[in-house]
Amino acid sequence: DRSAHTDRIQELAWLGRLREAREVFDAMPHRSIFAWNTMISAYCNSGMLEDARSLVDAISGGNVRTSTILLSGYARLGRVLDARRVFDGMLERNTIAWNAMVSCYVRNGDVTMARRLFDAMPSKDVTSWNSMLTGYCHSRQMVDAWHLFEQMPERNLVSWTVVISGYARIEQHGKAWDIFRMMHREGVSPDQSNFASVLLAVTGLRDLGVLEGLRPLALKTGFESDVVIGTSMLNAYTRDASALDTAMKFFEGMPERNEYTWSTMIAALSHGGRIDAATAVYERDPVKSIPCQTALLTGLARCGRITDARILFDQIPDPIVVSWNAMITGYMQNGMVDEAKELFDRMPFRNTISWAGMIAGYAQNGRNQEALDLLQAQHRNGMLPSLSSLTSSFFACSNIGALETGNQVHSLAVKAGCQFNSYIGNALITMYGKCGNMEYVRQVFSRMRVKDTVSWNSFISALVHNNMLEDARHIFDNMLSRDVVSWTTIISAYAQAERGTEAVEFFKIMLHKHEVPNSPILTILLSMCGSLGAPKLGQQIHTVAIKHGRDSELIVANALMSMYFKCGSADSHKVFDSMEERDIFTWNSFITGCAQHGLGREAIKMYKHMRSAGVLPNEVTFVGLLNACSHAGLVDEGWQFFKSMSRDYGLTPLLEHYACMVDLLGRTGNVQGAEQFIYDMPIEPDAVIWSALLGACKIHKNAEIGRRAAERLFAIEPSNSGNYVMLSNIYSSLGMWVEVAEVRRIMKQQGVTKEPGCSWMQIRNKVYSFVTGDKQHEQIEEVESTLQDLYTSLRTAGYVPDTEFVLHDIDEEQKESSLLYHSEKLAVAYGLLVTPQGMPIQIMKNLRICGDCHTFFKFVSQVTKRDIDIRDGNRFHHFRNGSCSCGDFW
Repeated sequence: DRSAHTDRIQELAWLGRLREAREVFDAMPHRSIFAWNTMISAYCNSGMLEDARSLVDAISGGNVRTSTILLSGYARLGRVLDARRVFDGMLERNTIAWNAMVSCYVRNGDVTMARRLFDAMPSKDVTSWNSMLTGYCHSRQMVDAWHLFEQMPERNLVSWTVVISGYARIEQHGKAWDIFRMMHREGVSPDQSNFASVLLAVTGLRDLGVLEGLRPLALKTGFESDVVIGTSMLNAYTRDASALDTAMKFFEGMPERNEYTWSTMIAALSHGGRIDAATAVYERDPVKSIPCQTALLTGLARCGRITDARILFDQIPDPIVVSWNAMITGYMQNGMVDEAKELFDRMPFRNTISWAGMIAGYAQNGRNQEALDLLQAQHRNGMLPSLSSLTSSFFACSNIGALETGNQVHSLAVKAGCQFNSYIGNALITMYGKCGNMEYVRQVFSRMRVKDTVSWNSFISALVHNNMLEDARHIFDNMLSRDVVSWTTIISAYAQAERGTEAVEFFKIMLHKHEVPNSPILTILLSMCGSLGAPKLGQQIHTVAIKHGRDSELIVANALMSMYFKCGSADSHKVFDSMEERDIFTWNSFITGCAQHGLGREAIKMYKHMRSAGVLPNEVTFVGLLNACSHAGLVDEGWQFFKSMSRDYGLTPLLEHYACMVDLLGRTGNVQGAEQFIYDMPIEPDAVIWSALLGACKIHKNAEIGRRAAERLFAIEPSNSGNYVMLSNIYSSLGMWVEVAEVRRIMKQQGVTKEPGCSWMQIRNKVYSFVTGDKQHEQIEEVESTLQDLYTSLRTAGYVPDTEFVLHDIDEEQKESSLLYHSEKLAVAYGLLVTPQGMPIQIMKNLRICGDCHTFFKFVSQVTKRDIDIRDGNRFHHFRNGSCSCGDFW
């Protein structure tokens, strides 16, 4: 009778029905120590450690087994100090108890304490050695792991399995495979677990030939027909996305399948985007077990078919907590937070994973305060949060800069006894770093007992976030081991600090060390190349992406296309045409790229193509379209797109859209209409909008409206020299020299200095830069001589300098000389000097090109027979045979 009751307690606990399990326990007239331990174990497995502790206290501690169960429960939740208190309070300890405490330290990443306790053990069995070996392997200390492995007085199959898994974990799959072969040579026969671990290593080798080579051994040992090993082999096949058909063939040939076989195939097909095939496999499953339902439910949610996922969930007659959790996670992944909350509130029972899933979902969907409120509710319900709940809460604090709340959650982590856990430490470093408290960051980092690569990366990220780049470089240089995230962090830091040369040097070192670049690194560098206008460097990074098979990844392909557009290269179209997959960012980048190059009609054509592909435009799409219309003078089309935003797509125009319309109206000569448009806006205009109006006034020499726009700008951004210069140029063009002098007086009074014009170009993988009136360039005398010769040739061809913007109190010759040494003219002279005849020249400039330089370059392209491309602060100008792609409309 007691045995039946105990079995029932175990069954209910497994189903997550702890309240009913406790009712069965309380109803037992006589309870054995086994029944007590079963109920205590049920509470521990569900994270309800306070309830477990109260039962332990009720029987005055129970036996060694009781204490070991409680110790292990604390260990699972990262409450190392509580586990140690239980261990220290045990009146007697057997080897199992010692092993449990060693495993506790191992589980929570404190290998140093684990080794100290291991060395103090009065006696050790092979489990003791394996626990310590596991600690080294999990912390990636494979040198120590291999040394311990060689010292072991006795090894069992677990020992071999752990060390094989350890090398697979650090992606030394070849070493793992070699150890398996060594094991086989020593006559040790694999079991299910061992075969599964070596299959993981074989999968990492990405060599299906090795996997096929392993199959004869599986057949010889009879394991291939074993459903567990067969499922592991199926899992190995499914890890290679290109081998899904082979995996399906293997699946069809399996003599026996269990619920995990079915769920593995369903999950693989779902993950590979073949959700209909996954559904077909599910329909064939005779049992339709909970793992299969969960796998399909998760797959449906991942691919956005959340309604189908809910239908499947509702068809489950008595869903267990795992199914509830999967559905909640699906809602959260699709941003359906309220639906997830409604389901969470209806759950008959919640485990720690339920709470953790909700808290993580809130944080990941930007509802950070609700995440923190839910953590507080969990605590009020008497449940200490899991590691996942705590790390998600730290993430929420990071998102909203909630330092004080972060301190409180930190205190809760201390109460839970997991402040020394490496996951908690890493999350704390990130949280304090984003909240700007570097003192706390350093304290947490220095007190961490175990610092893994993630810890060092988190520390570097915190330093970078707080603009401590040199300190970050020092930490990076002193890291014992680095992973791809380390390289990504430091390369990104230098790229964002506009120290592109150093970012590229880091990338070269990374490749030299045979570290494979990931997608984020490639996109960061490609974005940097686009900003610098360095197409040759971008092409080299493109080559690296192709070499490592990253060029077809959507995020990289988008970055490549954007980079080529910003560098004025036709390869942007080639990348777009070769893309097998496109998202809204792809289409928007192409439309924006067309706008930058003045290709208004092509931008509109691409928009129509996008709509026919079933992709709905967003706000960014219309910014690109309106810019394209502005740069091409397409007023009617611009009005149509502006009205279409709200009428056809329910999108509310933002400041960026209004700025584009002001620019469009003003450029085409309707300056008064542009000003009235601003006054009629339903939102307060910003500096960009007034600047667009001021720019239009400069083009069309409207001093009255220009003055009003400038006055608004002086109030909004009094230190922006461009606004003063623009107004001064309007006055200069109209001969209003008194007003020019007044503007210059105000600039001087306000301490505003004019931003110097700067131009740069890339020749033979090196960037050369020039500033207006430059005298520092090492070849400046040759450049000036070339420029003078060019100037003489252009004057002969009909070029007349436009001196209307130059100050009136100098003679005409000085005015022409002043214009001659603009930065882009120095750059083109240098290009003509050092590049072969007929070679195209590409120049980047920080400011908008002036009218005289624009005319100058049209003549240069005609006289020298060179194609010249200039990207100024606003758009591209492609000069060919005496004309510009902008049609003199910029």
